[in-house]
Amino acid sequence: MVNQAASDTPDATPGQPACADIPGQIVFVLQGGGALGAYQAGVYEALHEAKVEPDWVIGTSIGAINGAIIAGNPPHQRIERLRQFWEQVAYQGSATAGLLPVLDEWLRNLSIMTRGIPAFFAPQLGALLGLHNNGGKGAAAFYTTEPLRQTLLSLIDFDYLNGKTTRLTVGAVAVRSGRMRYFTNRDTPLDVDHVMASAAFPPGFPAVRLENEAWWDGGIYSNTPLEAVLDDHPRRDSVIFAVQLWPAHGREPDSILQVMSRQRDIQYSSRAESHLERQKQIHRLRHVIRELEQYIPEGQRDAPEVRELLGWGCGTTMQVIELDAPRLSGDDLHKDIDFSSSGIERRRAAGYDDTVRMLKQAPWREPPDPMEGIAVYRSDPEANPAAD
Repeated sequence: MVNQAASDTPDATPGQPACADIPGQIVFVLQGGGALGAYQAGVYEALHEAKVEPDWVIGTSIGAINGAIIAGNPPHQRIERLRQFWEQVAYQGSATAGLLPVLDEWLRNLSIMTRGIPAFFAPQLGALLGLHNNGGKGAAAFYTTEPLRQTLLSLIDFDYLNGKTTRLTVGAVAVRSGRMRYFTNRDTPLDVDHVMASAAFPPGFPAVRLENEAWWDGGIYSNTPLEAVLDDHPRRDSVIFAVQLWPAHGREPDSILQVMSRQRDIQYSSRAESHLERQKQIHRLRHVIRELEQYIPEGQRDAPEVRELLGWGCGTTMQVIELDAPRLSGDDLHKDIDFSSSGIERRRAAGYDDTVRMLKQAPWREPPDPMEGIAVYRSDPEANPAAD
């Protein structure tokens, strides 16, 4: 299958390839990470300009929000809707007019934590009564996310989304059982509560009820939801753009603050590399089973028990293109709440530039090993001039 954007998509930027030769379905996998998600908006902008539109978007947390905006609008409206979201959640103003950046940053973080972001979340007054205050299940959080509900309803066309032009999958974890579940518009209509549930990160945000069950942000279980596509059935050849916001690799820290920041990077990168290694082993076994079929005598292949066993084999290939957000100058423990206009723009620009470089390399054109089910191509975040 060759995927191209709709005819109303603008031509590719001069000098940038129009990537109409991508084989198989095109999948975007979007990690969670709060304000870091502006990087994903830049990635999509570059892909859109290269006429690369997804068949399927999978996301958790801010990745679910970005993903729902993408899948919930026609291609020609997606960039504008993404820009509107990030403009609405941007923190405006500077207490010192930029003369004292450290003080500005401290006051901005203090304001966000105490006053919230008008289009995103607001303080839950019951939380002021103490951590043991029993305000009810819907109020067991520091903030209310009702502002986000209204923002999403204004930016996402759920009728279009459920028309299944683009498949959307969002991950959430059941509060009582602790089990991860992926909700997809392929199987059931999605509404704003599904997106809200995937972004309900505790204890900041309250759980969201779906099907008489309380759900939290899927990122607390798996912040890189690659398994949703790698375990999908039926399997299809896929080129997967995995946009990761938390670096799995980093420098050895020198201070306690750097230790705390590095610990969060490792925690929220969600062992993406180990997941991929496990999936590579599974897919190789599937390819081995497929190859074994030719060594079974023809008269035995159609036996029901043999056909059942051979059904575990497949010949699909998954090409995973990792786009890893770089560590930017000034990043610290609170980088995921850096909703400053400048921070959002820097991350958007970094995502755009990284993706343009990856598109020029076009790694999907390399023929994959026929015995390997998964090929992984990683960007170099240090190649971004904005990286620290």
